This record gives sequence, structure tokens and C-alpha cells, in this order.
Amino acid sequence: MLDLSGKTALVTGSGSGMGQGIARQLAKQGAHVIVNDIFAEKAVASAKELNDHGLKATSCVFDVTDPDAIKTQIDKLTKELGGIDILVNNVGNAGAVQMEQTYFKESLPENWGKFIDVNLYGVMHCTHAVLPGMCDRGWGRIITISSGAGRVGLNIGVSIYGAAKAGSINLMRHISQEVGQHGVTCNAIALGLMDTVPEEFAAPIIKSIPCGRLGTPEDAGNMAGFLASNEANWITGQLFCVDGGAAPY
Repeated sequence: MLDLSGKTALVTGSGSGMGQGIARQLAKQGAHVIVNDIFAEKAVASAKELNDHGLKATSCVFDVTDPDAIKTQIDKLTKELGGIDILVNNVGNAGAVQMEQTYFKESLPENWGKFIDVNLYGVMHCTHAVLPGMCDRGWGRIITISSGAGRVGLNIGVSIYGAAKAGSINLMRHISQEVGQHGVTCNAIALGLMDTVPEEFAAPIIKSIPCGRLGTPEDAGNMAGFLASNEANWITGQLFCVDGGAAPY
């Protein structure tokens, strides 16, 4: 069940956090995981950790906002490993810089790009690079990690981030209709409040989560692992909320 043996999975931003948990789960299911990060030391360390546990992993460094770098690396990986079967678009927040929460009326237009470039264009660039090969081979999985901020309006100063995340969700819906006939599925996961946020920020919000806790990298990995599997081959164009029941609709 949920066996990914013989598959190659690229997980962007998997040098730490949720991406690392997703990479670990896919590797445990038998996939050869390509650990991507913009920081080489994180990618190498994360891949080594998987290797040390007897799992298959390779590190790969590129910036998801750089389409030329992506193409170069995808072409190289395709020659070495035979193509990318599973893509998890995990990179988010503000990319390599600190994410700042600002109300829209107080935001500066010159700062909007860092959110849109990573959370929307990054998904577009990576998906565009691997999709032709998936369609040619007749099998593929595109999984985009989104956020509750991409589903509903929030009064916490993340409007541009939320707009970009919403765009990535709808991108998956549209592409799913174009490539379903080729055996490729496209889905999105909206993560709720995860254990990477500061405790002082999370403490009052945990009370509103029915399951009574923050999400973990393992929670994100379990859903991604299912959507990547053959068992999920009739599921596409969907958004799955992994949020402890915080948004029960």
C-alpha cells in the first residue's frame, strides 16, 4: 500500500520544516527523493539524514524563482534518474527572506513581488519544467502545498501571501483538467497552523483547533504521501485541508 518504489520525487524547500517531513515520508514509501533548497548546506544535510536511515535521497540546489536554473537542474536530474515522477511544490512564505506580516493598506508595492514570485511563479516554473516528461511517460503527481490563507480571508496581515496561495490552488485545478488524460494528477494541500510558528503567536490560536495541537511535518508528509500514491490515481483538481479541523468546510 502507498508504495512509491521506482518513483523519483522532487520536493522543493525540503531542507527543513514541512518540506523535510514530506521528503521523509515519500522516501519511507520507497521513492528516490530529490531534496531541494536554496541553501546548499540545508539540502545536503537533509538528504544525508535520509541516507543515514537507509533511504534514497539526493540533494539539489536551485531557486524556484529562477526558471533557467530550474530547467538546467531538471534536465540534469532527468538524465541521471530518468525523469521526475512526483513534484511537491513546497517552497512558500517569502522564500529565502523573512516573511513580514503587513496590512495591505500599509504595504509597499515593491514588496509584493517576493510573495508572488515564490508562492505562485515558483509553483508555475517547477510545474512547467516537469509536466511534459510526466505526460510523455503517462504517470505523474503534482502536489502543491498551500495554506488556509489561500482559502479564507484573515486579519493577520498576509493578504498578498494569501492571494498568491489562492492562485496556486486554482492553478492546480486548471492544470488537472488539461493533463488528467495523460495519467497526471494535480492537487493542493492547505496547511493550517503548523509547529514552525512562535509559541507566543500560536498559544491563543491552538484553543480554536478542534484537534488541540499544531500541525507537524509528519502531518503534511502523510497527506502528500497518499496523494503521490497509486491509490490516489482518481483524485485530481482537489484541495485538501490539513489543519486539525480548524476550517471544517
